[in-house]
Amino acid sequence: MSKTASRQLPSEVLIAEDSSLLNSWHDVWFFRFLVNMLGYATIIIPGYFLISYFKRSNYLDRGSGLCYPLIKTCVFGGEDKSSLLDDVPVSSRNEPDSGSSVKQALKLMFCAAGLQASYLTWGVLQERVMTRSYGAVAPDHDGEKFKDSQFLVFMNRILALTVSGLWCMLFKQPRHGAPMYKYSFASLSNILSSWCQYEALKFISFPTQVLAKASKVIPVMLMGKLISRKSYEYWEYFTAVLISVGVSMFLLSSTTSKHPSTVTTFSGVVILVGYIVFDSFTSNWQDNLFKYKMSSVQMMFGVNLFSCLFTVGSLLEQGAFFESLAFMTRHSEFTFHAVLLSVCSACGQLFIFYTISQFGAAVFTIIMTLRQAFAILLSCFLYGHSVTVVGGFGVAVVFVALFLRVYARSRMKSGRQSSLPQKV
Repeated sequence: MSKTASRQLPSEVLIAEDSSLLNSWHDVWFFRFLVNMLGYATIIIPGYFLISYFKRSNYLDRGSGLCYPLIKTCVFGGEDKSSLLDDVPVSSRNEPDSGSSVKQALKLMFCAAGLQASYLTWGVLQERVMTRSYGAVAPDHDGEKFKDSQFLVFMNRILALTVSGLWCMLFKQPRHGAPMYKYSFASLSNILSSWCQYEALKFISFPTQVLAKASKVIPVMLMGKLISRKSYEYWEYFTAVLISVGVSMFLLSSTTSKHPSTVTTFSGVVILVGYIVFDSFTSNWQDNLFKYKMSSVQMMFGVNLFSCLFTVGSLLEQGAFFESLAFMTRHSEFTFHAVLLSVCSACGQLFIFYTISQFGAAVFTIIMTLRQAFAILLSCFLYGHSVTVVGGFGVAVVFVALFLRVYARSRMKSGRQSSLPQKV
């Protein structure tokens, strides 16, 4: 009996070692990133060949049957490119609505409160979910941490898809003309940027992440030059340099602490760079998509539709979908946090669209810049992040540069409007 047990022991040890090795690989963020990408590829590659086939075979001219409307919408779209700017008056997009000043002030307070409440709560919950454990019933019991960032991305996107779909059904929208597959590009980069955003909190502090988001104007400008062939003013380059200097001051002055989320690591910086690059591509690709006739909510629906398709496919292939559901059943507190996180994300997007449509991009930028400052203060207060004097000065430099950008842009816009010939 002992000989049999001794013969089985090496195989059991080998299985245990293999399991340990697999778990250690799953703890490497780059491995998880590659596995996620393979999951997306199983959907993207067949989709690419199908789209190429339909385009080469002139399906639009000879196609028929029940699937024809669906294929036409997904591959060819309904209309030619037509700028949304031509169909919506400028005043309705960039200037406040006419009405009493009291009504406008109340509307502005509503927008500001909605944006601050949605995204401040979202930021606090994001840090709670990714950096703290669940189920710690005793001081000597560490509890269990949730590790799958992709499942959180899926949770956010499925609720945003539901909200935007209901909005499109309840309120009149422009006739949709863009081929649906074009949303997949922005969707993929949006998924990856969101994944990087969650994953980065395992390595860096939340204040560092917020400042990195503020510095994304630099890669946005680079992507704008590469993708959209945009040109920029001297003050845009100047403020971009100021932002990079402020962020560098904060990062270089960061000190280590007992809690791992307050330590800026190389992996965290690399993931943040990935977030900034992917997010910059998303915004520029969406700008190009707006050349088709569509509303912001239709954009939200199209991007989130493909985001749900990609993430749920990848989660099911990895077996992570049911593991995450099991974690939710074990920890009701996590379930509440994940659902509230998704609600805040979806509501925040609607507040973004409404604020821009009512008060313009400049007012929205000011509100969101203030939100970033409040988010850093709130995170330091709730989670005990320490900021040095040099780091605090770097934060101030970043926000001064952001407000300079808003001021310079508004001055340039008012100058252009005043130079236009006045109607008699």
